[in-house]
Amino acid sequence: MANAEHLKILKSGVEGWNKWREENNDIKIDLSNAGLKYANLSYANLSDADLSYADLSDTNLSGANLIGTKMSSVKLIGANLSKTYLSDFNLCGFNLTGADLTKADLSGANLSDAKLIGTNLTHANLYGANLSRTNLTDAILTHAYLVGANLVGADLSGFDLRHVNLGDVDLRGANLRGANLCGTNLRGANLRGANLFKTKLIGANLCKVDLADANLIRAFILGADLSYADLSGADLSDGILSEANLTHTNLCDANLSGANLERAILIGTELTRANLERVKIYGISAWDIKKEGIIQKNLVITKHGEPEITVDNLEVAQFIYLMLNNQNIRDVIDTIISKTVLILGRFTDDRKALLDAIKDELRNRNYLPILFDFEGPESRDLTETISILAKISRFVIADLTDAKSIPQELSHIVPFTPSLPILPIVLNNQREYAMFEHFRPYPWVMPLHSYETPEAMLIDIVQIIIEPAERKVVELREKGK
Repeated sequence: MANAEHLKILKSGVEGWNKWREENNDIKIDLSNAGLKYANLSYANLSDADLSYADLSDTNLSGANLIGTKMSSVKLIGANLSKTYLSDFNLCGFNLTGADLTKADLSGANLSDAKLIGTNLTHANLYGANLSRTNLTDAILTHAYLVGANLVGADLSGFDLRHVNLGDVDLRGANLRGANLCGTNLRGANLRGANLFKTKLIGANLCKVDLADANLIRAFILGADLSYADLSGADLSDGILSEANLTHTNLCDANLSGANLERAILIGTELTRANLERVKIYGISAWDIKKEGIIQKNLVITKHGEPEITVDNLEVAQFIYLMLNNQNIRDVIDTIISKTVLILGRFTDDRKALLDAIKDELRNRNYLPILFDFEGPESRDLTETISILAKISRFVIADLTDAKSIPQELSHIVPFTPSLPILPIVLNNQREYAMFEHFRPYPWVMPLHSYETPEAMLIDIVQIIIEPAERKVVELREKGK
């Protein structure tokens, strides 16, 4: 029970109480079980006092000194604890329903299983506080500082958390359904498995956030920073992610079906096995994406209000849209095709000088030479690259001297490009490789030219290469009409 003398002095007024405390700082204060409901204890010195089981409901404790105070099972319903220092307090299971904790310092406090129903936590410092399983129904968290707080399993559905600092917060399995997190800092937070159905995250900082397996169905993530975030296995179906930053974001196994990704940035994004069916991708920027096993169907490349055009490849989509809507791009492509010359050969020391010289001479004559180094590793990608380059070229020069990889590459070009002149050359002390004989019947493969020296060939490059190749271009086009 409370010490009657201590209780009498306290009820006589805070000013007298604080003065008495200063004069009797060695006395152990006992206010246990005290009835202090509705009392005005603003800025009272209650440090190291025993307030166990006391009734402080609707009590004004704003600015009170509670350092070292024993508060087990104290009643604080509706209490005013604004500007109060409660750092590292154990408030586990406390009923703080309706309490005013505006600007209170609750850093490191244990509020697990506490009732904070309708509690005002405006500008409260909850840095590193434990709020797991805390009932925060209708609590006000405007501008609260929650960095590093433990909110595992917390129910924050419908909460207004705009501009709240939630950096590094543990929100695993939390319910944030329909919450407003616009502009909120969640950098480094753990939201694994959280429910964010229809949550507003417009402009939020979600950099390095763990959202693996989270429910983000129909979430509003417009303009949010999700760079380096983990969204593996997350459900983002029908979500709004337009203008979002998804640089190096992990979306492996994520469901993005029906989502809006217009003008989003995807650089180095992990999309392995992700579902991108019916995704809107107008204005998207996609570079170096990882997409093994990705599902890409009916990607919408046109903006809202325009006739819908769909493709089935994320990277091709950008190119197709430019082709359809940009005359300058079409002109550039036409120019590339009319001027590009593919030069194939080996980059050994004695061969590179000749190939570089051919390239320079062609450039001087207003061509766009592409010189391909065959010393690189042989792979399927290499063969495909050569085939693509050939298809956009005006003609191909193939130096068969010391042929190594060229036979393989020509086998992927010659049979499939009937409108592409192939001009083979070889140093006169060598013979073409044996299999080249199979290409001679193709009308677009020109006669093999044997040259004495690189210098001699460069002197007569117009007569030896350019004029014959251009005549063949015209000839093949006439036949193709």
